[in-house]
Amino acid sequence: MAYGVAIRVLGDPGRAEDAVQDAFMNVWNHAANFDAERGSLRAWLLTSVRNRCIDYLRGRGGRERKELELVGDLEPEAAYALSPSDPWREVSLSLERAAVRDAMASLPVEQRQVIEMAYFGGYSHNEISDMTRVPLGTVKGRMRLGLEKMGSYLRGRGLVDV
Repeated sequence: MAYGVAIRVLGDPGRAEDAVQDAFMNVWNHAANFDAERGSLRAWLLTSVRNRCIDYLRGRGGRERKELELVGDLEPEAAYALSPSDPWREVSLSLERAAVRDAMASLPVEQRQVIEMAYFGGYSHNEISDMTRVPLGTVKGRMRLGLEKMGSYLRGRGLVDV
């Protein structure tokens, strides 16, 4: 299951294996920090895997390689617009990422956990319910409330129109 999360996020078997190994080492080294009241061991491990995958995606090497592959298929004007060397685009994306991170951080842990598992882990509501041992209706409610709060947070900062 951990490898499944990593392969879905990274799309590269080698990097997925590295991310899972790093996550398992992190869990092993920080086992004393596990708190069963905050969630199951399985959820903690899968969150650790997801976080490692995000760390890998943030590394410049993988991002540049994917952008170069995409840019090669586009018209010159479109390729320039997507170029990683466009400083205004980078600033804009950085500000948007920071706002989304802030919105996520403002959520209660329960809501943040289900949103992360669904959007970063690729899990369905049923899978999240099974993994966290929380009723399906509660998972759906947490998801809805969390997304509403994030939308409100981002609208309040003028980052979304809807």
